[in-house]
Amino acid sequence: MGFMDKLKGMFGKSKDTAGGAAKKTGEVAGDVAEKVADVAGDVVDKVKDVAGDAKDKVEDLMGRGDDAAEGAADAATDAGEEAADAAEEATD
Repeated sequence: MGFMDKLKGMFGKSKDTAGGAAKKTGEVAGDVAEKVADVAGDVVDKVKDVAGDAKDKVEDLMGRGDDAAEGAADAATDAGEEAADAAEEATD
């Protein structure tokens, strides 16, 4: 009976050790998963911020293009009116 007790004791200790290792591994995995989720959330937020900034810059540049086009049209109109006035004065 001594041998069986010793054998049971060895397997019991191995079982306890394995159970403790599994519990610790589960806790570490949970911590890692939580950290990964936090980092992923931060990355998503940063991507949204950068995309929003890029969108704003594109819209701003597009607005500048519209302003430039309007300015060019106004300048052309003014130049045309001045040319017409000059032509009228020359014929008088």
